[in-house]
Amino acid sequence: MSLPNHGANPQLLYSELAIPLPEQIIDYSENVNPLGPPLSVVENWQGYIHLLSSYPEPHGEPFLSAIAAYHGIPKSRVLLGNGAAEIFSLLAGHFQRKCAMIVHPTFSEYEATLRANGTEIIHLSVEEIENWKLPIGHIIENMKRADLLYLCTPNNPTGVLPPRNELVHLLEEGQKVGCTVILDEAFIDWIGEEASMISYIEDFPNLIIVRSMTKMYAIPGIRLGYMVSSPALIEALREKVPHWHINGIAAHIGAKCIDETQYRDKSIEYAKKSKVRFVHFLQELGCKTTKSVTNYVCFKLPHPDLSQRFFHDMLNRGIVLRHTENFKGLDGKWFRVGIKNEHAMAVLQEEMEAWIKQNSHL
Repeated sequence: MSLPNHGANPQLLYSELAIPLPEQIIDYSENVNPLGPPLSVVENWQGYIHLLSSYPEPHGEPFLSAIAAYHGIPKSRVLLGNGAAEIFSLLAGHFQRKCAMIVHPTFSEYEATLRANGTEIIHLSVEEIENWKLPIGHIIENMKRADLLYLCTPNNPTGVLPPRNELVHLLEEGQKVGCTVILDEAFIDWIGEEASMISYIEDFPNLIIVRSMTKMYAIPGIRLGYMVSSPALIEALREKVPHWHINGIAAHIGAKCIDETQYRDKSIEYAKKSKVRFVHFLQELGCKTTKSVTNYVCFKLPHPDLSQRFFHDMLNRGIVLRHTENFKGLDGKWFRVGIKNEHAMAVLQEEMEAWIKQNSHL
């Protein structure tokens, strides 16, 4: 039986699979910051109430200025989005009926928005998941007919970040043949700004970078993201967005989050240490893991043929993992786990260890 696509909203998953909802559920399929939103946002919540009765600033201020200052770029290079999802939808509409290249496994939203806009899609795949590496030669060859290249950097779901020199090489080759490179940096915060390609934005007019505020700052409910690119493209897309598409509370919370240097450092350190411990645990169990640099881990069981049984048994125990049946190249043999708090990680390890021991004879 094929599994429904999912990521967060675990109640819908249980409903579609007709599995009784356990009393307690821990959702490891979503990968936002386990530390929760910054305290400055939580403690100032009453201070945002007055914004409910006012129309938002039409350009998304003060978030727009905060982002431009944070990256040291003019506001003319920044487009705000009602989540990164809105930006991907806008991009697909802008480049409709063009030809786009996608490297799998990767975030499914690219293909979904492109198909809705009549775009031809070239599918390429990473050959070996455990030692993930971009198929550079195949990408460059296909750039000759592709108008767009979508890359998730770091990759979702494997968490692997392509080397900077490879990304620069692809940008150079794309510039030669007229191929625009779209980098999805939704999880780059978990490494640090030094890993971002935003510093190359003036050198490559064919570069588009999409960012999300959701993952690091644990604010998926307010929907906030942004894009960095050439002023010409930013202006063209800005004309297509609805008026007041960034709500006032989101704009003020986003600006507050950008100032949270200590919060980011603490979050990165926690995720890094927790991930190291969890990867060690998985490898001790005989699982294979990818070289993730993010706040999630992608792993494969010692006996991948038991993957569906494992997934369902974990659901019955109130543990929701992210299956990979809808990721091309992973085909349900791998699982993605978002790093959670210490208690949740301990629960997962205990349940996994018990399950593998109980099923080692199969």
